[in-house]
Amino acid sequence: MLLYTLDLFGTAVFAISGAWLACRKDMDIFGAMVLAFVTAVGGGTIRDVLLGATPVFWVQDHDYVMVILASTLLAILVRRWHERTHHLLLISDALGLAVFTVIGVTKALAFGASPIVAVMMGVLTGCGGGAIRDLLSGEVPLVLKKEVYAFAAMAGGAVFVTLESHIGVNEATLLSAGLVLLLRLLAMYKKLSLPRFDLPPVAR
Repeated sequence: MLLYTLDLFGTAVFAISGAWLACRKDMDIFGAMVLAFVTAVGGGTIRDVLLGATPVFWVQDHDYVMVILASTLLAILVRRWHERTHHLLLISDALGLAVFTVIGVTKALAFGASPIVAVMMGVLTGCGGGAIRDLLSGEVPLVLKKEVYAFAAMAGGAVFVTLESHIGVNEATLLSAGLVLLLRLLAMYKKLSLPRFDLPPVAR
């Protein structure tokens, strides 16, 4: 029940981030709805299709759609507060990433996926929606930049599949989600990033 509640919370946070990006791009309310929807459930939808878990989760449970609609309308109403709440949104986004990663891994394992595939499904669940959002809005996806984002999800997923059979699901869930959250917050506050390739300019 706790994980489901956190899942809905993550859905709301990701939907708000999509709606606010639409506002910054001067999109209309339909554009805001589209970006909010793909951000919130895009990664999980692709995961379910790949795993054969159809109908996908938000088709079976309409609470997700209702949370997205409510969150989008709220984001539009308070869009002028975006800069003031940006810091809080980043923290909430990190928590959403942590929860979505664990949910993706556990669902993949439940459908008989191998550990490495389960980790990939966790990363896809946590990062896929944001990547689709960025592509639709003309931005470079965050997972392709130097920021510690997808790496945090990958590390958390690896911890879960390693510890789940040894210490139990609940304990592994807390540790893996905590690791994702910690890595993401450290990356934000300490400006940590992965190494980047600085190639010399091409001679003309």
